[in-house]
Amino acid sequence: MPIEPIRRSFSILEALSRRPHGTIAVLAEETGLPRPTVARLLNTLVELGYATQVSRLMGYRLTDRVLGLAQGIRFIDHFVDVAAPHMHRFTQEHGWPLYLGSISHRAITIRYSTAAESPLSFERTALQRRSPILSGALGRAWLAFSTEEERRAILRDLGVRYDAKLAAAFARIRRDGYAFAVLPRPGRLQGIAVAIRKNDRVMGCISMRFVRSAMNEAEAGARFGAPLNALARAIATDATS
Repeated sequence: MPIEPIRRSFSILEALSRRPHGTIAVLAEETGLPRPTVARLLNTLVELGYATQVSRLMGYRLTDRVLGLAQGIRFIDHFVDVAAPHMHRFTQEHGWPLYLGSISHRAITIRYSTAAESPLSFERTALQRRSPILSGALGRAWLAFSTEEERRAILRDLGVRYDAKLAAAFARIRRDGYAFAVLPRPGRLQGIAVAIRKNDRVMGCISMRFVRSAMNEAEAGARFGAPLNALARAIATDATS
């Protein structure tokens, strides 16, 4: 259930972002909010530095402070640019498709994939596909290697109780160095994922998807656990250099 004042504030920000400036009357009409509400929200945005009043006639406009809200997106773009060549070389050498994911609103979003260039791929693209955090290989790697504070916050947001069974599963992933997807029933495909880390921070995760007829989980871990972690370390180094 969205918090109404926050929803209204973002509706004003979005409306202002679509024009050079806007009056209270124009913003009220576009957002469907009462004029007094729009005026109060604009005053708050001005006080916080995200908007400024141009004039009585022209109304309000956004300030460059809103660019800071997109800092995470700019990092993702940089992160993809850094990771792509490494992932390309891995797929060229080993054949299997790779997927780069980052956490986004209760799921892992695929930011880049080498599926289109993999001779062993079963799909052409997966960009922006969302993978479940708790059962997907990417999400389980993220949870296992994130800080205790972040892990608890993610699970709390998902409405999941952090019990001894989950703690043991994450400890096993950290010991192995990689995670597998937990499938509701045996399927044709499986994924093995590793975390891209800098100190205690998880910057992203990479998974390799493979068909079960080619190898089982133990074989995948033995053959690709070390190369995938080496890939993750190389990306982390280039992303923060």
